[in-house]
Amino acid sequence: MKIKGSLLIAYKLLVNDRAKFTALLIGITFAVFLMVQMTSMFAGVLFRSSATIINVGASMWVIDPGVNNAVSSIPMPDYLLDAVRSMDGVKYAVPLYSGGGLVKLPDGTYQAVSIVGLDDTSLVGRPEMEQGNIEDIYSDNAFVVVDDPEYSKLGSPKIGTEFELNDNRIRIVGIAKVASGGLFGVPTLYTTYSRAVQDLPTSRFTLSFILVEPKTPADIPRIKTQVAKLGYLALTAADFEQRISNFYKYQTGVGMNILIMTLISFIVGLSISAQTFFTFILENLDKFGALKAIGAKSRTLVSMILFQALFTALTGYGLGLGLCSLLIAVARARMPTYAAMITLENLWLAFGMVLLIASISSYIGIRRVLRIDPFDIFRG
Repeated sequence: MKIKGSLLIAYKLLVNDRAKFTALLIGITFAVFLMVQMTSMFAGVLFRSSATIINVGASMWVIDPGVNNAVSSIPMPDYLLDAVRSMDGVKYAVPLYSGGGLVKLPDGTYQAVSIVGLDDTSLVGRPEMEQGNIEDIYSDNAFVVVDDPEYSKLGSPKIGTEFELNDNRIRIVGIAKVASGGLFGVPTLYTTYSRAVQDLPTSRFTLSFILVEPKTPADIPRIKTQVAKLGYLALTAADFEQRISNFYKYQTGVGMNILIMTLISFIVGLSISAQTFFTFILENLDKFGALKAIGAKSRTLVSMILFQALFTALTGYGLGLGLCSLLIAVARARMPTYAAMITLENLWLAFGMVLLIASISSYIGIRRVLRIDPFDIFRG
């Protein structure tokens, strides 16, 4: 029997029983939907947790060894900035302030905000402006507000709007946009480094991070070594993002919860599809026996079952992925703060699990079909 003809027969056997075929698709579709949805939510959380690193765009970051995320910075002594600037391989190094404050709104309520203080001279890490001029940040009490999903929490201020920030009068001189919104649902304001450390409550040390630009990529290991001798860490942007990712994966409950939900969705899909597929094989044993009786070889029967399992798995994968993409698109359109995002890693993970479901389901069916005795079929 030709392979093409046997696969056509396998396809007709599969889709003719619409109830079983639908049950198979629902099981795999639901499993894929849950797996992609859970991992997409986690990917979105990790992406937003690195918003500061992504938005600033510095090549290297010097941090205190105790820092495990960009929000909880540990202030460093000011002499460290001069030490880093004098190191071999450093093209330039500038300070960055990162902290929080309370803005008093016109109606008397208070809103927590994230404050980013840029180097006064270079403004390294400045955001892209939507309205206004970045140079206006040098004027008195000047701040730039970020137009992100949290922007409305400040009353969607315009240029010229004034607030009180930690009992200091501030004025909005520009509206900017950034690549990623923050994770914790607070608006973001940019100002100069000197104004941030002068007007906002700080500890004895005021240096949150040092942004470093190496002369060449080959200088990065040398810079890391020199900074380590001073008792601090120098990380590339990718290293810092990975450090933050590891923190949320392994030192908080987020990673474990997502892993458990992903495993549950896999088990649900596997149990439904394997049981339904096995029932499908049992109900079609007479047909497989008849094919074996007329000369179909074992490898032909195996290829038919593998085709049925793979066809169902890939169809369910496509439906589950489409359903998840639609839900995320609708959710992000309705709720700008919704963080889920589908990544290539999520797709490969779900695809691998779907193939595993197909493999286990087909293995159960293959074992049963290969033990068929055609004479028992016709005798029955």
